[in-house]
Amino acid sequence: MLGEREAIVLEVRGLDVHGVGYVDVTVGFSGGDTATARLGRESVPDDLRAGEVVLVSSAMSVVVAIRRSDESPDGSDPGSSAG
Repeated sequence: MLGEREAIVLEVRGLDVHGVGYVDVTVGFSGGDTATARLGRESVPDDLRAGEVVLVSSAMSVVVAIRRSDESPDGSDPGSSAG
């Protein structure tokens, strides 16, 4: 099952594993559920901080990406004009 839910970032910690960047993120959903994920840096907004409201994409109840609500799913800013 694929889905996207709004959540609050509870904790963010960057790390490198053999030179590859990852981010450990814990988010809290309404109703009290939490989720923790280790994601590649490309799957998390730059400068993500605790307390931010985000949209969490998941597949089969596993977090696969996090984005700010003002970003499009491909990571671009929908308010910016191309060209």
